[in-house]
Amino acid sequence: MMMHAPGEIKPLNILLVEDDDGDAKALKRAFEKARIANPIRRALDGVEALDILKGANGQAKLGSPHILLIDLNMPRMNGIQLVEQIRADEDLHQSIVFILTTSKRDEDKDAVYNLNVTGYIVKATAGQDFLNLISLMDCYWRIVEMP
Repeated sequence: MMMHAPGEIKPLNILLVEDDDGDAKALKRAFEKARIANPIRRALDGVEALDILKGANGQAKLGSPHILLIDLNMPRMNGIQLVEQIRADEDLHQSIVFILTTSKRDEDKDAVYNLNVTGYIVKATAGQDFLNLISLMDCYWRIVEMP
């Protein structure tokens, strides 16, 4: 099953920005278990994610519409820095961003919500949390009109 926004015929592209291999695998398994076949690309940090979003440094550009699933704690460029860059870019500022993190810090929540993220999800137990996330995103994508 492919998730589509109402009236949309193109698949929704997902960019997972996650440096932890275990979390990335668990999230992809959750998508498979939910029978969601949307394309998922992975970036290991914010620098690589920007290259994918812009089609720079030899990376194929991520197609639209797209949703970003971003971890906060990553090398080179963390999630907050990445979202700041996305919001400052005229071509990317409308991107739909979910934060996936182990951080429960109020400072982190405030920082990303001030950057207009769609949701802040704390990943405590990867398997069940990721299944719940997929269910949430499935409902979101079915109801919300994408830019």
